[in-house]
Amino acid sequence: MFTGIIQGLGTLFEKRPAGGGMIFGLEADFQLTDPEEGESIAVNGACLTARNINGRRFYADVSPESLARTGLGHLQAGNRVNLERALRLSDRLGGHLVSGHVDAQGQVQQRRSTGDYTLFTFSLDSSLTKYVIEKGSVTINGVSLTVNTCERSQFSVSIIPHTLAVTTLGGLREGDSVNIEVDMIGKYVEKLLAERSGIGETQSRMNPAFLAQHGFL
Repeated sequence: MFTGIIQGLGTLFEKRPAGGGMIFGLEADFQLTDPEEGESIAVNGACLTARNINGRRFYADVSPESLARTGLGHLQAGNRVNLERALRLSDRLGGHLVSGHVDAQGQVQQRRSTGDYTLFTFSLDSSLTKYVIEKGSVTINGVSLTVNTCERSQFSVSIIPHTLAVTTLGGLREGDSVNIEVDMIGKYVEKLLAERSGIGETQSRMNPAFLAQHGFL
């Protein structure tokens, strides 16, 4: 489990195929204190298992599912990535609960400056935008962000200068792909309500009227 608060950047120094997936060699720009072999580290929002940890360097296996669902496979040696180590129960929850299981890739539709802030608009498959709500949380390349607006197949976020400076989001340009994880709470609510109402998960009728009927609005 993660929070979407990036601890630092990492550099991909090795990438090679292995067993239908890939092996990544990564070097963090911060010290991996008290490293635990097999610990979880989110790489651009995708939860990977760290092994052979040596100083700031570690290796991780990237499964075929992760390659299909995320943009990790497009990374090249030398590329920078956002890194976050797994949440401890004693840590501050500065972002929101993030599983590190990327739902899909989206694309930067627009980037524009509004004063000191940068407004990004991202595309997202319409099957997932129902889990993205105005002033709710969403994860972009591992970064916890607050949703400004949300439409059928896109949403926007406003990013502060600090976040642009300390993550890879500052380098995003229109047309770039990003890893997106929607808020998991919405998916759990939908599944529970669907089962309670006796309708299949694939036939969910969750909408504002349905939520109001069941006491959520």
